[in-house]
Amino acid sequence: MRIDQGKEPTGAARLLIDIGPLLVFFVVNFLAPVPSAIKIFVATGAFMAAMVAALVFAAIRYRYISPLLLFSGVMVVILGGLTIWLQNETFIKVKPTIYYALVAALLTFGLATGKPLLKLVLGSAYPGLDEEGWRKLTRNWALFFAAMAVVNEAVWRNSTTDFWIAFKLWGAIPATLLFAVANVPMLIRHGLNTEDEPKPVEPGPVE
Repeated sequence: MRIDQGKEPTGAARLLIDIGPLLVFFVVNFLAPVPSAIKIFVATGAFMAAMVAALVFAAIRYRYISPLLLFSGVMVVILGGLTIWLQNETFIKVKPTIYYALVAALLTFGLATGKPLLKLVLGSAYPGLDEEGWRKLTRNWALFFAAMAVVNEAVWRNSTTDFWIAFKLWGAIPATLLFAVANVPMLIRHGLNTEDEPKPVEPGPVE
């Protein structure tokens, strides 16, 4: 069984796989009955476990793990492990920056070389979208991810851990979902099949 072949999850299942582990991180950080100084380390451990569970669920249930989800999962395990091992929360805070920056770089490389990297990942999510639509969608997400990398760096370097966590919950997640929705009119103009109600999709797990 290859993890990149199978039925891609959609709807609630996709949200559960992409956002579920991050929500576990927030819930554990807020509710764990431990001293506040170590909450982020407990939450990071829960985040790692939830991410591995999401990967296993996707592989078993759908026989499909998106490249971006796999990349994010590897980063969570490596940087989360370093966070706990070294008792240094910097590693988990910088993870979104690395993820956003690398995805933005890959999408930009695809645009520069004419390789539809985003189409390879999300082709089934946007039926009927023409090549110009894919180009614009790729450009938009590349710019968005580059901006989010800068914002995450600014927030974690200049605020408390609690503020950074609140920013991710009330800032990063809504911004990503709203950005996905904002792209829908452009997608429709470029041939997106609207026989079913269009469902905005972000190109990977929310970091």
